[in-house]
Amino acid sequence: MINKYANLIPYLYFIVVIAYLFTDANQREGVLAYPILLFGIPFLWQLIKPNKRLNFALGIIFVCLSSYLILAYLSDVFDIVSFNSKAKQFMLIGGAFVLSNFIMSLWIVRNSLNKGFY
Repeated sequence: MINKYANLIPYLYFIVVIAYLFTDANQREGVLAYPILLFGIPFLWQLIKPNKRLNFALGIIFVCLSSYLILAYLSDVFDIVSFNSKAKQFMLIGGAFVLSNFIMSLWIVRNSLNKGFY
């Protein structure tokens, strides 16, 4: 039973991240935070009615975005670009976020290449 639902973990992860970003932005920005919820629609759609093409597109897009996040994180770790002290405090949590995004994106790509997913 766990193996059956294990393929859904990346989609649930991204939905939770989007919900967190929405609630955080909603407290500060108000109504302007609602477009963030639009990013959750493809992941919710994959849970309801899986589509192999959408799955592959989501995987590739988020692998690219996660790779960019890794480069940004490494540039801060090696002090290539200097940030203020408040941004440096966020680096530990940001590192875990960047790594988990990359792993979940690769998991989505693996799910789309796996023929037994559907």
